[in-house]
Amino acid sequence: MRTFDYSRPGDPQQAVIQHQHADSAAYLAGGTTLLDLVKLDVMQPAQLVDINPLPLKQIEPLSDGRLRIGALVTNTDLANHPLVREHYAVLSEALLAGASTQLRNKATTGGNVMQRVRCSYFRDGISPCNKREPGSGCAAIKGNNRNVHAVLGTSEQCIAAHPSDMCVAMAAIGAKVLVSGPKGMREIDFLDFHLLPGNTPEKEHALGDDELITHVILDAPLKGSRSSYLKLRDRTSYQFALASSAVILTLSEDGKQIREARIALGGVGTKPWRAKEAEAALMGQPAQITTFEQVARLAFKEAKAYSQNAFKIPLGQQAIVRNLRDLTA
Repeated sequence: MRTFDYSRPGDPQQAVIQHQHADSAAYLAGGTTLLDLVKLDVMQPAQLVDINPLPLKQIEPLSDGRLRIGALVTNTDLANHPLVREHYAVLSEALLAGASTQLRNKATTGGNVMQRVRCSYFRDGISPCNKREPGSGCAAIKGNNRNVHAVLGTSEQCIAAHPSDMCVAMAAIGAKVLVSGPKGMREIDFLDFHLLPGNTPEKEHALGDDELITHVILDAPLKGSRSSYLKLRDRTSYQFALASSAVILTLSEDGKQIREARIALGGVGTKPWRAKEAEAALMGQPAQITTFEQVARLAFKEAKAYSQNAFKIPLGQQAIVRNLRDLTA
């Protein structure tokens, strides 16, 4: 067993300092991903900085209509918060579709944003994996790539799909990630937070090594909008998405035309995938199946299938069409 140091800072600034001064440190919140990876010896922190005592467990409406969520708010509390259920139904549905009740009770908002991939080659500790060991190769490209591997945003270095349901909903809503570091606070646009693998798959996010997520701030809800999260998977209980869609719509007064649309996809992208071209194609169009099928094809026009996951392209298109159909029924 590997040894490590443990500390419990009293405020975010102290947490950043303790993390910064360690050779290899990790923040401990819910631990639902971190502890798994430590036990698998994929992550080997020399110090765990326990941030659970920090005052980051509030959900607060802001004067401009946005919603500020503390990084330590649990998935259960976020999904069931009255403001989230009323104004961000897509987020509540996405959270309740993820994991089990026990995990949602422990998992945190900040930890979910930082959730790492479920690729078995990344987690086994011995297979070639550029994300775990840069330059070693990607065993998934010619290996088992059915379930948790992407068809959008892939590269020759990595094809692992981002696993989070929550992040797909946040990508559709629009958000800012508020982080604290030695130079103070800064905001990162949610769509820029997660990085495409490109030639550096080991770089998964725009967070600095010495920075801590303190809050996620959701954009104000679209006035008069309706939203839904649709998750397609092999079984309905505790399963990562093969394909999912988070859709937010506003319609004309007669309900026959799309005024505004936001579409994000999960299970098919190497990051939470915002389908902006498909959104633009929906604007002003009739709310009918032929329209939905056209924009679904557009959302996947750059998709690249691998040996076992070609089915994700039509499945991902179905996730869009079915969600749009049900929201405009």
